[in-house]
Amino acid sequence: MAFDPQNQTVLRTGSRADSISIDQGLRAHMLKVYNYMASGLALTGVVAMLTASSETMLNTIFGTPLSWVVMLAPLAFVMVLSFGINKLSTTTAQMLFWAFAVVMGLSMASIFMMYTGTSIARVFFITAGTFAGMSLYGYTTKRDLSGFGSFLMMGLIGLIIAMVVNIFLQSSALEFVISAAGVLIFVGLTAYDTQKIKSIYDEMDSHGVATKKAIMGALTLYLDFINLFLMLLRLFGDRR
Repeated sequence: MAFDPQNQTVLRTGSRADSISIDQGLRAHMLKVYNYMASGLALTGVVAMLTASSETMLNTIFGTPLSWVVMLAPLAFVMVLSFGINKLSTTTAQMLFWAFAVVMGLSMASIFMMYTGTSIARVFFITAGTFAGMSLYGYTTKRDLSGFGSFLMMGLIGLIIAMVVNIFLQSSALEFVISAAGVLIFVGLTAYDTQKIKSIYDEMDSHGVATKKAIMGALTLYLDFINLFLMLLRLFGDRR
């Protein structure tokens, strides 16, 4: 077979162009994920603060059985999005994501009854910095983090069991252990989930499928952020 330098140059140039195209597409996809996530967090924060500022709203939600609906509704939204995303239209998926953020805001209003506003703001910025650093690590690292996925999920299951047990025990020592372990687990999940979102990116997806992938990616990182925030708040928040 004859060696054709010109043909080899064309192949290398084409490969480089494809790589640049994929990188640009990946950046655009991740930016969409972070935009959805940040918008969802902002909506949750606004709803939580508005609810907390109204004594009538607080009494209506947390002084009645409606509190159970508000606490369990976010889980229902997560399950519908997680298991039904392939059957949902893009518009419906977007509406469910925003509705989830609103319901989470109603639920999160309770933290203003338990912790001072100053400590909530302080822990939020600590969470934002920690999340940004770990998500950046997950995005840029060449190390395969998939091996940590099973370990982190087992840790998460153990964490949930411990939280349920402590509802009955009301142990301050166990609560501290749960909070510290929760921070470590969700810090790890932030990096792992970011890399996973990056790895499932497919430039050949249609616009609708790519948008739904971005919504699910945003939902995953949103949950990592919120849970990390709550765990840190339990450790460093100043109770009223």
